[in-house]
Amino acid sequence: MTLRKGPPDTHPLTGADRSVTGRSVRPWTYHGAVDAPITLARLLPEAEAITVLTGAGISTDSGIPDFRGPNGVWTRDPSAEAMSTIGSYLADPEVRRRAWRARRDDPVWEAEPNAAHAALVELERAGRLRALITQNIDGLHQRAGSSDGAVIEIHGTVREAVCLSCELRTPMRQIIARVEAGEADPPCAECGGIQKSATISFGQALDQDVLDAAIAAARSCDLFLAVGTSLTVQPAAGLCLEAVDHGARLVIINAEETPYDGLADAVLRRPIGETLPRLAGLALGAGR
Repeated sequence: MTLRKGPPDTHPLTGADRSVTGRSVRPWTYHGAVDAPITLARLLPEAEAITVLTGAGISTDSGIPDFRGPNGVWTRDPSAEAMSTIGSYLADPEVRRRAWRARRDDPVWEAEPNAAHAALVELERAGRLRALITQNIDGLHQRAGSSDGAVIEIHGTVREAVCLSCELRTPMRQIIARVEAGEADPPCAECGGIQKSATISFGQALDQDVLDAAIAAARSCDLFLAVGTSLTVQPAAGLCLEAVDHGARLVIINAEETPYDGLADAVLRRPIGETLPRLAGLALGAGR
């Protein structure tokens, strides 16, 4: 299954007819401060198996810009999206050279986890968070203390490079050192092939084992929490449908509307760094 954009007319994982706009129950949408409103005060303490899906919005407080927000990377420079499209990357050496400069200068190398990352660590250590699926490639969940067993990096990681021919994986810092030494488009040291970050670009197939793990996590949870994601990139966004179809409640925290708001039991449009720690407090309150 390949990475692609846009809300589904059919179920993005199964292909079955499924509209995300046909649900008659409207979500409870909240724009103010989180003061234990009834819906969340009831949902969160009762949740015993929480699966979280995180997107770029959770890392903006760490100094990493998102993609589609008002100050997003692609909003400010639409041409930058070509670096994340596998066809353009393979066909155009200039796109690759630009991508390597961007990786060299990526704010991820100086970024530190923020309060939202820490809140998810707290949920995991309390035994309430069963899986943390992330569309992010920055590795900040692990740096915050989330376990490798809990984190599912559905779009890969920028902290490694991979050869697109022989699949040799190399720590990204080693390849960046070659860029800094003057190699504009460093080839694979093993076979001379084209290298890129070990991330999933648009048009590129996801790792099936990783996708299967994400689907299993969505199907087995009783609460699915989507945080800082526009839910416009498939198949990750379709995990919301998997969770709801298997009986989970859905809570979305995002600055902008998403195609899945109509499925949610609660939608919050509040700063994630403030909101997620308070939601974790609600979830853990019964056990404190």
